[in-house]
Amino acid sequence: MNITPSKRVQSIGTYAFAEVDRKVETLRKEGIEPVDFGVGDPTIPPPELVREAVKTGVERHKTAGYPSYIGMEEYRDKIAEWTRKRFNVDLDPGKEITSTIGSKEAVFNFAEAFVDPGDFVIIPTPGYPPYTRGTLFAEGHPFYLPLLEENNFMPDFDTIAEEIACSAKLMWLNYPNSPTGKSASAQFYEKAVEFAAKYDIVLASDEAYSEIYYTHSAPISLLEVATEGVVVFQSLSKRSAMTGYRIGWAAGDESIIEAFKKVKTNIDSGTPNFIQEAAIAALSDEKHVEESRAAYAEKRDILVEALVGSGLPDCSPDATIYVWQKVPQGYSSVEFATKLLDPSIAAVTTPGTWISDETEGGLNPGEGYVRFALVPSVEDTVEIAKRIKNAEW
Repeated sequence: MNITPSKRVQSIGTYAFAEVDRKVETLRKEGIEPVDFGVGDPTIPPPELVREAVKTGVERHKTAGYPSYIGMEEYRDKIAEWTRKRFNVDLDPGKEITSTIGSKEAVFNFAEAFVDPGDFVIIPTPGYPPYTRGTLFAEGHPFYLPLLEENNFMPDFDTIAEEIACSAKLMWLNYPNSPTGKSASAQFYEKAVEFAAKYDIVLASDEAYSEIYYTHSAPISLLEVATEGVVVFQSLSKRSAMTGYRIGWAAGDESIIEAFKKVKTNIDSGTPNFIQEAAIAALSDEKHVEESRAAYAEKRDILVEALVGSGLPDCSPDATIYVWQKVPQGYSSVEFATKLLDPSIAAVTTPGTWISDETEGGLNPGEGYVRFALVPSVEDTVEIAKRIKNAEW
C-alpha cells in the first residue's frame, strides 16, 4: 500500500527540538549524561499553590463535563485582572479574551482564522517554528524578516516590499524575543502598529516570556500601545513553569478574538477546568515569579561569565530564558553545538540555524549563533561553566 503524506506535511521539516531530544538520547546510549540546554522546558516544578489548586479543582469539577471552549468566566476574569495590574490595560473578559491550550496550539492554529491560500504572513527569523508551520498548514506563504544584531534584533519594516505588504494578512512579533533575549520599546510597537494598520495586517504578538526579565523595568505589552487590530498570546508555561499543564490565552481586538474563537471551537474542546483553576492560582501570586526570575538570573550570570571567560562575546540577554551566544570565529552554528557536545563539556545546545529560516536573499540569521536554554539546575550550570572555561575553541 502506498501511503503518501499530505502536501502540508511534506512541506515541513523535522521539528527542531525533536532533533535535540534525539541527540540527547544518543549521548545517553553512549553512557554520557549531558546537561541539556537545548529545549526551553523549565525543570523546576510549578509552585505548590498551583499543584494544590489542581487537586482541589479535580474534585470541584469531577462531574463538570466538557469545559468551555473559551475558558471559564472566573479564568477570563482573572486574566483581565492580571492584565490590568501588570500592563494597565482594560480588557472585556467576555469579548476580548479566550483561553488557549498553551501558546503552541494557539500560535499554530491562529493563521486559520485569517490566512487564505496564497496570502503572505510576515514572520521574524530566528523565531518560534509554529509561526511558520501554522502558515504552511493554512496554505499561506511565509515572508521572513531577519533579526540582526545591527538592528538590535528588531525587524526592519522598511525592507518589506510593497507587493508583500499588500498581500500580507498577518504579521508576528515576539518580545521579549526568543531566542535573542531582547525586549521591545513603545516606539517600536508604535511603528509596528502603524505599518500593520496601513496595510490592514493583523498584528499578533507572542508575549510568552514577558515575565522573565533581568532589567529594572518590566517589558511592556503591545496592548499598552494599541488594542485595535492586534492580538497578544500569553502562556503560563514559562512564567509559572507550567509547560505540562498546557494553558494560556489570547487577548486583544474583539473582532480578532471572535474569529479565533470560531477556529478553536472546531479544533479542540477547551482547557480542562481543573487546569484553569491552577492557572487562576498562578496568576494570583507574584512571589513565585520573582523567585523564578532570580533563579534564571543567577544561571544566566554563571553561564555568561564562563562564555566570556573562554573568549566569546558577551551576549547577556535582557529577558527570556535563553542566551543567544555568538560562536567562536571559524565555527558554524552546527560545528560549535557539536563541539559543546564533546564529552569534555557534554552540553546540549540548539544551533541557531535550526530555529531560523532563510530570507528571500538566502540569509540565515541564525548562522553564527547557538542557543542556551537556562533550564538546568544551578549546580549543573556551574559544572558546565567550569568545563567551558577550560575549553579551547
